[in-house]
Amino acid sequence: MPTRRRAPRPPASTPALATEAGARVHLHPHGLDLGDGEVLPLWAGAMHYWRHPRAEWRAGLEAMHAMGLRLVDTYVPWGVHERGPGEYDFGENDSRLDVAAFLETAHEVGLRCVLRPGPHINAELTFFGIPERVVWDPECQARTPGGHPVMLPIVPVAFPVPSYASDAFLEETTRWYRAVGKRLSHLRWPEGPIVLIQVDNEGALYFRDGAYDQDYHPDAIHAFRDFLRAKHRSLRNLREAWGDESITFGTVEPPRRFDAREVKDLARHVDWSEFHEQLLSTAMERMAEALVDAGFDGLPTTHNLPLGESATPLNPARMTAIDLVGLDYYHHVTPAEHAMILRRTTELACRCEGLERPAFGAEVGAGFPPFFSPIDPRDSIYALVCAMAYGLRGFNLYMAVERDRWIGAPIDPHGRPRPLADEYRKLLRAIEHTKLHTLHRRTQVRLVVPRALRRLARAMHAFGPVTPAFFNIIGAGWREAVLERDLGMGEPPVVAAEAYLRAFERALVTRGVPFAYAGGETLEHSLHGASWIVCTSGGGLKPHLVQSLRDAARTGTIVTMGPRAPLLDGAMRPLKRPADVTAFEIEPLDDLAQADALVAKRVDELALPAYPVDPVDVHVAVHEDDAGPRVVFVMNPTSADVAARVSLPGVEELSDLLGDQRVVRSAGAFELNVPARTVRLLGVT
Repeated sequence: MPTRRRAPRPPASTPALATEAGARVHLHPHGLDLGDGEVLPLWAGAMHYWRHPRAEWRAGLEAMHAMGLRLVDTYVPWGVHERGPGEYDFGENDSRLDVAAFLETAHEVGLRCVLRPGPHINAELTFFGIPERVVWDPECQARTPGGHPVMLPIVPVAFPVPSYASDAFLEETTRWYRAVGKRLSHLRWPEGPIVLIQVDNEGALYFRDGAYDQDYHPDAIHAFRDFLRAKHRSLRNLREAWGDESITFGTVEPPRRFDAREVKDLARHVDWSEFHEQLLSTAMERMAEALVDAGFDGLPTTHNLPLGESATPLNPARMTAIDLVGLDYYHHVTPAEHAMILRRTTELACRCEGLERPAFGAEVGAGFPPFFSPIDPRDSIYALVCAMAYGLRGFNLYMAVERDRWIGAPIDPHGRPRPLADEYRKLLRAIEHTKLHTLHRRTQVRLVVPRALRRLARAMHAFGPVTPAFFNIIGAGWREAVLERDLGMGEPPVVAAEAYLRAFERALVTRGVPFAYAGGETLEHSLHGASWIVCTSGGGLKPHLVQSLRDAARTGTIVTMGPRAPLLDGAMRPLKRPADVTAFEIEPLDDLAQADALVAKRVDELALPAYPVDPVDVHVAVHEDDAGPRVVFVMNPTSADVAARVSLPGVEELSDLLGDQRVVRSAGAFELNVPARTVRLLGVT
């Protein structure tokens, strides 16, 4: 297969936020700064113009505006607009494809726009919105370890997924972006409604994200060798790390399956897992540059991480071309999925707060595609409000307006609001009334997940093409998903690390202590306000991470580490000399119940805020401004109605923001009825 090669580039050191003189829109902690004194809250809803008769566009957009939404989110599907290589229909033949007219109508209605031109959009389209000729082009296809196309078994038609390393695919994408820019770049704010532009979509290797599923495309292998050269710097270092004196930078091959039996065998597998992160971030950078060249300069870029993102090679710390990294939320209401929302959202919110950006739910499911497990209205509302409870500040209802291959949106395909639209309207009115998007959830405890541990977990995944992300989505942990080899360490390192963090999570939840997860590679943006950090050393720790923790300890933050002192570096190589852990508190937790005793100790000595609830299956989140608590969320993810007793020190009276009830403190606590699978949203009066 002929290939076109591109020189490697080092990752940028700082995010590519559009703050230069030519910027039209800036990100703000509370939304989007449009430069006219207005900060626009990121409250969006999705509508797909090409799936509706042109005569019904305005009705759908006006119904969204009436709900309280501020932006319309829409894809621009490459495969729908293309008629042949370089030939497109943007309304010249089919009036439904006049996306410029759709955006002009949105502007008239008073909605701004999140534009999502792909190339991958999914949207339940065949080939995920990419032209058929592109997905069947061998130069564009990702490759298996055996050199075959990587097939995605999806309805209605399985297809070979593109390679994010393929120059041919990225050049095709650039031509598509130019076509979109020619028609739409004049509609950037303030001349038009476009205020945010998305680079690609759910970039987790098209859901074939196992470490050894792909990408063995020739362009990817060339890039892998460049990555090794940049990382290891010398052939001597590479040979020492891999334990192979015969390899060279020009001939080294990536691993094709996990075959490590001892710690000394891990480096090549962790390198390959880390390279996947670099592959995706480089592709995002090239796409972002192509959008600027197409005329979309001056706008912040965004990208949405899919469900199970922590088990994929999508690493926000490396995605420096993306100004706003958001999450997708498609959840049912269960205690297990509540915990997933907590972990995902607190890590997102913690990182975004440090970067002074809004935590964004780039897709928050309102309905579901007919070939997925049904998500009912209660699921949709709960997922959104629960995510807001844990720090989400902006969201996109996907879908706001129903269309083909979708069920359960709050507005029907003809633009008529359904009863669910009124629930969202009440919720948005309450959010605006309390200015929730300007409030802060105070978390003084961080649970740190090192990136090296996530890489090792991907490499040690035990179930082949049933990917790590799938296990994450269904609520299974690393204990259920990874190989149980101890690699000579006495216990499976990934399983031990997960058990360590979960022990502290359970203890904190039980005592009602607010906490947040933090990713190891984004730690410098995630430690603001922390007085206690718990970091697992079950895998390896990069020297940079250890130094960040040491710096935090010097400022008076308590750092607890376990289940042992670090033995490996970030590449899973034995440390040449013991790590300096004198600034840390090493807690092995021989009995995981010891975590509860340590949490109790920290609550007393650090005066940590605590909001205990009876029963413990109910959860509380408190949001405050400089004057104190302002909004309280009481969440019941169980299938039974609950009479909850909630302790909120310093709060005397609460009002129901979605109703007209008042709740008064009695005998030191509030007693609330919380129906099954619902969230009570309460204002402090």
